[in-house]
Amino acid sequence: MTGEKERMLNGELYDASDPRLVAERERARELTHRYNRTAQDEPDRRRRLLEELFGTIEDDAVVEPPFRCDYGSNVHAGEGFYANFGCVVLDVRRVEFGRNCLLGPGVHVYAATHPLSAEERAEGLEYGKPVTVGDDVWIGGRAVLNPGVTVGDGSVVASGTVVSEDVPAGVVVGGNPATIVEELE
Repeated sequence: MTGEKERMLNGELYDASDPRLVAERERARELTHRYNRTAQDEPDRRRRLLEELFGTIEDDAVVEPPFRCDYGSNVHAGEGFYANFGCVVLDVRRVEFGRNCLLGPGVHVYAATHPLSAEERAEGLEYGKPVTVGDDVWIGGRAVLNPGVTVGDGSVVASGTVVSEDVPAGVVVGGNPATIVEELE
């Protein structure tokens, strides 16, 4: 029999009030609370907390507090990853950041979503879609990446952009919804 966590990770409808999932979110809240209370002169403590929180994170990755996430264990950050102040990652599914990926302040990444059916929402059901950000991507402040999107290598997401569809490699996107405003060489 498949449990709620397995349903969540498989992109199926699941019950977020499942005790196992609640406990894992509480663990993430505790770790992010401790992380967000660290001082700039505590890089080793920050590193240990991020290694405990994230699924994978490279040694040179930097996450400026405050930071928030659902589980943390589904976040994977590559070499040279940088997240500025106030980023939020709702990681009910895998959220992967490639090498040299930069997040501006207040970037939100949502792998979590809800069914369109009011009845299913009323039952507390939700589901998720993975989010993938390629190598050498810059995501400007207050941008939003919606469930299931991929941002291609070398692309730039302008500040305040809402990404609801895949972004190809080597472009600048802006607006709500995101549209290509420039092709990069």
